[in-house]
Amino acid sequence: MSNHFASNPMRHFGLPLAKAGYPFIAAGWFLTVLFFWLAWVLPAIGAFLATLFICYFFRDPERTVPNHQRAVVAPADGRIIEAGRVENGPLHDKTCIKISIFMSVFNVHVNRIPCDGKITHIEYRPGRFFSAYLEKASKRNEQNFISLETTDGIRLCFVQIAGLIARRILCSIKVGDSVARGERFGMICFGSRVDVYLPMDIDVNVSVGSRVKAGTSILGYLR
Repeated sequence: MSNHFASNPMRHFGLPLAKAGYPFIAAGWFLTVLFFWLAWVLPAIGAFLATLFICYFFRDPERTVPNHQRAVVAPADGRIIEAGRVENGPLHDKTCIKISIFMSVFNVHVNRIPCDGKITHIEYRPGRFFSAYLEKASKRNEQNFISLETTDGIRLCFVQIAGLIARRILCSIKVGDSVARGERFGMICFGSRVDVYLPMDIDVNVSVGSRVKAGTSILGYLR
C-alpha cells in the first residue's frame, strides 16, 4: 500500500493557478495591453512584470499527501517560526502545542487541511495588520479560526492570519463539512501566517527554522 496519495489527481490537466488570482491576473494583462496600445513602454513593461509575479504568487501546484492515518500535515507553505507549548490556546481549554508557519510572498499561499475529520467551528475575527512574523500577529491581526475533530474525537485548531500587506483571507469550507488531509480549503493573499494548535498527545516532527509544504510536510503524529 502506498504511503502517499495525490491530493487531487483530476487537476493535473488544468492550469496550476488558484481561482482567486484570476481577477488580479486579468487586471494585470488589461493594463499591460492598454499601456502598450498607448505606447507607454515603461509602464507597459512594469505592468507585464507585475502580472508575471501575480501568476507566480497564485500558483497552485499538486501535492502528494502522506497516507499515514495519524499524520498531521502542514496547512501552509513556509518556515516554522514557533513550535512549543502554550496555555489556553484558541478553542482549547487546556495546554496545547502551537506551531506557527510564516508565509513570505514567495511561498505558495493555498492552504490545505491538516488531517481527516469534521469541521466543528469557524470564526472570523477582524483585526490589525502587523507583520505576520511577529508574535502579536497571532492575537491582534485579522484572522479566521477553524476547529476540526477527527473520527477519534481528537480536536485541533488552525488559524489563517493576515499579515502586513495581506488584506484578504479566503476560506471555502463550512461547519459540518467532512474534510480530508491535504484538501484545499482557502488561501491568504500576499504574505501571511497560519497557526496550528495541536493536543499535547502528539509526536512533533518539526522545529523552529524547518521549512514545510502544505499537504506534504508532516508536523507530527497523533498518538
